[in-house]
Amino acid sequence: MSNFLAGAFDRAFSGMRRTAIGAARRALPQRCELCAAPSGSELVCVACARDLPRIGAACPVCALPASGGEVCGSCLAHPPAFDATIAAFAYAFPVDRLIHAFKYQGRLALAEWSAGALLAEREQRKRPDPDRLVALPLSVERQRERGYNQAAEIAHVVAARSGLPLMSAGVRRIRAAPPQAALPWTARERNVRGAFGCDVDLTGLRIAIIDDVMTTGATLSELARTLRAAGAAGVENWVVARTLPPAH
Repeated sequence: MSNFLAGAFDRAFSGMRRTAIGAARRALPQRCELCAAPSGSELVCVACARDLPRIGAACPVCALPASGGEVCGSCLAHPPAFDATIAAFAYAFPVDRLIHAFKYQGRLALAEWSAGALLAEREQRKRPDPDRLVALPLSVERQRERGYNQAAEIAHVVAARSGLPLMSAGVRRIRAAPPQAALPWTARERNVRGAFGCDVDLTGLRIAIIDDVMTTGATLSELARTLRAAGAAGVENWVVARTLPPAH
């Protein structure tokens, strides 16, 4: 089966599964994913949601903590290929637990929680609408192994709720690479170099890349570079959680 047909099959299957999961979730009473207390129609109860780790004042480009919310020194000295980053949470307990369950344990209903958190953060930041949404692509091999692309699951919900158009084809991962989580921070940029391809003309369009976790930003910057090469006028990241650098 060609990569194109495999991708089309995976997208169709994912769409059917997403519809079935959504219907089942709405039909059943919910319990909080974190404390198991009754949570009405929400996946995380109000009390647990109130305690989720936030970043606070952050660099508008990379979303790392920055005094006064100004552009940080690193982004001024070495601007990444993207223009801005919206991060709903810091990647710390218990957000890491929720994302792990979503990413590796098949808790696909958490795509709705992730999308809701992203849209709430975007509204708070009052960012202008992008022209297109793009989910960070997985390689065909990794998506087949996992069964779904968590970024695409989030992106579909964001698109449905916001009305923003989602590009479901034309942007792809053209080579698999060792998982970024297994590499030191300094090696991650080299690991993803040349990893993406874009077959569509994006001239003049503003693109928002959707992903679950941003660690060093190397993967997102590489995809942003690819989108700019296809003509994108601007690229920003919408991520559920941002990993904070190790404390010194």
